[in-house]
Amino acid sequence: MGGHGVETGDLPLLRAVLAPARRGRRSRGCDSSVHGGAGLRAWRAQRLRAAAAAGGAGGPRAAAGVLTEDSAAGKVKRKRAQTPLEKYYLKYLCVTDLSTQSWCEQQMVYGREVPQLQAPETVVLLNTGKSIHLARELEVHDVVKVHTTSQEDSWAIKILNLLSVIPVLQAGGCVRELPVFGVIEDVFLTGIIDELCYSAKGELELRELKTRGRPFMPSRAQKKKDYFQVCLYKYIFDAMVQGQLKPDVITSHIQLRPEQPLGSQIREHAQKVGFTVTCFGDLLELMYLNLTLSDLPSIDCLKIEYSHQESNTLLGTEVVRFEEEKVREKAQNYLAYWKGQREVQGVEIEEAWKCQSCSYSEICDWRKKRAEGPEQRSGPKKSK
Repeated sequence: MGGHGVETGDLPLLRAVLAPARRGRRSRGCDSSVHGGAGLRAWRAQRLRAAAAAGGAGGPRAAAGVLTEDSAAGKVKRKRAQTPLEKYYLKYLCVTDLSTQSWCEQQMVYGREVPQLQAPETVVLLNTGKSIHLARELEVHDVVKVHTTSQEDSWAIKILNLLSVIPVLQAGGCVRELPVFGVIEDVFLTGIIDELCYSAKGELELRELKTRGRPFMPSRAQKKKDYFQVCLYKYIFDAMVQGQLKPDVITSHIQLRPEQPLGSQIREHAQKVGFTVTCFGDLLELMYLNLTLSDLPSIDCLKIEYSHQESNTLLGTEVVRFEEEKVREKAQNYLAYWKGQREVQGVEIEEAWKCQSCSYSEICDWRKKRAEGPEQRSGPKKSK
């Protein structure tokens, strides 16, 4: 499924894995047809003008810093510039943030800054995909809404969702929408694994479903983005079951209070799945103990299934090879942007074809600079 996997607001979702499974037909989701032509072009033009007027046309840059005067010494100091993590007030990132960067980092930034420019057909495809994933999830367990009173309550729900599926995996069962958390390069990451199950050989297999609006397999470049996503899931999950996700890792990165009492509905649902807890720290300890003592194996196999949204036809399955060193190197490069260690980057000239279907091509600074050529970007050459 991908996506942020963060249930926010007053009524987050709790996966009631141990409740009776609700069986039903898979939802087709939203209507996948979108009207194009002059109306769509006018809509985009209007959105572009609005974004330009609001000053949202440019992506964030690794600023040189803001100058301030030291009144005591009469000196000018350079104030440290904000990193993208600080600019967007982010305490953590999602796996899909990084996998989207592997397609086009500049597009990912515009998607965060001016999401209203996203093409209507893209929104429809995303919403339809969400509906299909929810229908698949309801095939194995119920989803209930729970009232939360604090940030700790919201994270408690994620942890309860994780705790409730550990016995299912121990018993050799299949689970869907499994939350994962971890740290790479001192940045906290979260994600949601579509499905974990055991193969006929007894191997733990990750299956990621990708739904498509067109009835054929994606391009090689699109597959690379998906490959990286499932590899990150494995990297984080394996670290969790190896005991690397300690309670203080979560509280320090997300700035949560282990002593915070949990809401009544959180405690009630924890009781239903066999846990007696009073504060957030109790739940963190249970998570750590259950992960480290469960004897769950690392993920052995990574598979991506591509399906056509309208016909629900399986288009093909890709088996992904996991190379830990390459995954770590790519993650380090993408996280360098978020930590303010480099500026945002777009696609190289060899992949400029991606711009043809991009909702932000008309406002893209990276594209404009590339179109100018190397001489204009670096300035006029000096005569010898």
